[in-house]
Amino acid sequence: MMRDRLRPLKRWLAASLRSSLLPLRIAQGRLRSLSPVPCRFSGAYRSHDAALAAARRYGLAGYDHPEVAEVAFEPMCRIAPWDYPVLFWLRRLQGEVESLVDAGGHMGTKYRAFRDALPVSETFQWTVYDLPAIVEAGRRRASADGLHGLRFVDRLEEAGAPDLFLGSGLLQYLDTPLPALIGRLRTPPSHLLLNKVALRKGPTVVTLECIGRARVPYQIRNEAAFMASVEALGYQLVDRWTIPSLAHVIDTHPELGASESAGFYFRLA
Repeated sequence: MMRDRLRPLKRWLAASLRSSLLPLRIAQGRLRSLSPVPCRFSGAYRSHDAALAAARRYGLAGYDHPEVAEVAFEPMCRIAPWDYPVLFWLRRLQGEVESLVDAGGHMGTKYRAFRDALPVSETFQWTVYDLPAIVEAGRRRASADGLHGLRFVDRLEEAGAPDLFLGSGLLQYLDTPLPALIGRLRTPPSHLLLNKVALRKGPTVVTLECIGRARVPYQIRNEAAFMASVEALGYQLVDRWTIPSLAHVIDTHPELGASESAGFYFRLA
């Protein structure tokens, strides 16, 4: 009984301690930006363009560079724990889906990771859409590896009318709203599979992620606005999952709290 009475007091004390330490945490975070060792995530900006302008002051900025294409390629070609919900839905949708566009699909890493776990017929069209430098590197490697079922485009308009739109790890690096991106396709896909979407309850914020020698804008979207933008396209939410291991705190701005990493399956109504 006494323990139950003390719980509210303990919660109040913990909250008070966190609040009193906040100025110190903020100061420590800002000092990290001066470190000669780059932070994984640094800075907090209102837009992708503002973050990209800041990245240029450090040197290599953005994802569209051959040097970035090869970073962590081999690990990305293996199935990770957060891939299993996507694999589940891809298997469930076999028979309904004969083509997909893998937006932000890098050098075909998901195709490589999934091809043994997900039987893909010879007629199945798997198209990777990415930035020109990534697409060029992906074409070269796919040709060398004999992956003839893998197609690459650097203009989404060239992806045709796929049944499914796959965006796994895309949205945090996307510099345009998702509805505008989908609008470039000939027709809206019947299915959306979005994974590793960085979200927060507060206003959208863009930070810089250190990837190899480059600093890349990384967008953490307001969750309510994101959901509304997808539903406005006529899609209905079928499934949602959370990936706790991919929640991130901006090293230089800890006061903004941790992002949430989530995945979604939407179906066109």
